[in-house]
Amino acid sequence: MTSPEATSCVLDSVEEVPPTHGTADAGIPTGRTRPRWELPALAALLLGTAALYLWNLAESGWANAFYSAAAQAGSTSWSAFLYAASDAAASITVDKPPMSIWVMALSVRAFGLSSWSILVPQALMGVATVGALYAGVRRRHAAGTALLAGSVMALTPVAALMFRFNNPDALLVLLLTAAALAVLRAVEDGRTRWMLAAGALVGAAFLTKQLQAFLVLPGFALAYLLAAPVGLARRLRDGVLAVVAMVLTGGWWVALVELVPAADRPWIGGSQTNSFLELTFGYNGLGRITGDETGSVGGGRWGSTGLGRLFGSEIGGQIAWLMPAALVLGLVALWLVRHAPRTDGHRAELLVWGGWLVVTGLTFSLMAGIFHAYYAVALAPAVAVLVAVGGEASWARRRTPWVSGALATTVLGSAIWAVVLLDRSPGWLPWLRPVVLALGALGAGAVALATVERFRRLAPLAAVVSVAAMLAGPTAYSLQTVSTAHTGSLPTAGPAVIGGLGGFGPRAAGARAGGPPGAQGNRPRAGRPGGATGTGFPGLPAGPGNTTSTFPSFGGFARGGAGGLLNASEPSSEVTALLEQDARDYTWVAAAVGSQSAAGYQLATQDSVMPIGGFNGSDPSPTLEEFQALVSSRKIHWFIAGGGLGPQRGGSDQAAAIESWVTSTFASRTVDGVTMYDLTSPV
Repeated sequence: MTSPEATSCVLDSVEEVPPTHGTADAGIPTGRTRPRWELPALAALLLGTAALYLWNLAESGWANAFYSAAAQAGSTSWSAFLYAASDAAASITVDKPPMSIWVMALSVRAFGLSSWSILVPQALMGVATVGALYAGVRRRHAAGTALLAGSVMALTPVAALMFRFNNPDALLVLLLTAAALAVLRAVEDGRTRWMLAAGALVGAAFLTKQLQAFLVLPGFALAYLLAAPVGLARRLRDGVLAVVAMVLTGGWWVALVELVPAADRPWIGGSQTNSFLELTFGYNGLGRITGDETGSVGGGRWGSTGLGRLFGSEIGGQIAWLMPAALVLGLVALWLVRHAPRTDGHRAELLVWGGWLVVTGLTFSLMAGIFHAYYAVALAPAVAVLVAVGGEASWARRRTPWVSGALATTVLGSAIWAVVLLDRSPGWLPWLRPVVLALGALGAGAVALATVERFRRLAPLAAVVSVAAMLAGPTAYSLQTVSTAHTGSLPTAGPAVIGGLGGFGPRAAGARAGGPPGAQGNRPRAGRPGGATGTGFPGLPAGPGNTTSTFPSFGGFARGGAGGLLNASEPSSEVTALLEQDARDYTWVAAAVGSQSAAGYQLATQDSVMPIGGFNGSDPSPTLEEFQALVSSRKIHWFIAGGGLGPQRGGSDQAAAIESWVTSTFASRTVDGVTMYDLTSPV
């Protein structure tokens, strides 16, 4: 997405300004008239990103039906909208804050329920993130550098995945990127309003994915306290005001939930005590660090922790292509401005993005609780900026031998590392590995030669070939990602890899989440718009009636269209028609254990389906007594067997008790492999 002309302009524009010390920019060109090619190149970047993220989008159907069902519910009920309830009757919320659900629900209200109305907002968030990075980098750097940062962001495989998927991560990344840019504006002029904006944006990010939003705060605080062009007292005051803005923006909804009587709102999904604070500091908070998440599944089966986690088979292809380069180039750039004044904006920029990368990366590497590969999208903006900005700073000082050596080594090392990542999918594009290695060797050699005056004309070639070598691998991964449907709860980017975990156990080629249509375990299936492929735990055998592996329900593997822990149910037309009969006479047309199982039926009928026990089936919502009372008052028509799990890691066993009572009290019937109980007709 970055043209050779734009890439080489990074070098030309930097060379026009000799390196200096003791200035706010430390040799980085600013305030220059925009070159004629800049706006067309920016348009190409944004349009190319939009095309990449929108291509084949509907093939993913409902993507994560858990969140799609909540969006559907919010589009028909303002109460469900406010609380991000899984169903319009508002029995239970999703296990996250509501902001990402609000965006999708408003889209569904405006355009109707479809895969496009669910997923297009995520793609537009991706385009906005790329544009924001470009704008932020361009304030202090050459146009080519800003374009390179945007291109690296757009072509990061996990970004190409998550900006086409409806998990909260897309909105989280956009909000945190905007917050980082606000902090840097505050560093420029010292205006309090920018710190207030940064705090408000982080607060909104908290309402998107809770405590993960706070991982960027150390870098933000360090940069502002060190570099803002105001006195220390003012810096401290602005920091406090930013925290106040963050608390108000993120806390009003928390206060609302905690103050409204429990009987007047839905159960807080993911909690055992119907408390959002418990969800924040327990299941979605400290439990993710310690591994002690009450009611969760996994029990330490989320991959090995340690500093190598993000570079391993499961995560490496998602984000790690340019992480070593980002770290090296970021450190080189930071060293080059070591003598700059306190208020140096370039150093502050490196602290913001470097702090983001280091703190978030270490947290992901060492956390013992639930961890999914797609979380790595939170690292993409920091990697993109550090590669572009660090590369520009290194090139500006390339006549310093150790700097040119570091730059050439980074180019060659990135190519070698890309070959290692590509080699984990030995049957996929085998020709790409020697091409990347050759480009890396050629680029590193050209970088080394271009530092010599007589070979200065090699500079454009060095830039183009080096960028090509570093982006070829992630670009290929991203193209494979957008050409493949992804559904379920554990999407991953790129082709199948050897030694990946896929959540539980080894990942088998051809049976991975989002593998190519037609591969083993990934046949197109009915019940989702676009005929999306299924997603499950690749390490487990497929259950009866399922084309992908699914997690077992109480009585074994989910059967028929009942779905599983990670897969949404896929009701046939006969099952859907049965549920829709007399639907207006009931608050819930059906109940099913686990949110994913309930979600598919709800999306098919667009009527409320109660997800007993929340996502895992381990929340005490409803209790057996509450469920019996609802059945007695004819609020629920059908109970659909299968789906979910029993009590997990100290979670509730109410779902199992409900299923046991239903199966012993009501007669069953099987429709297209789905076992259903009519709760209005006891045995």
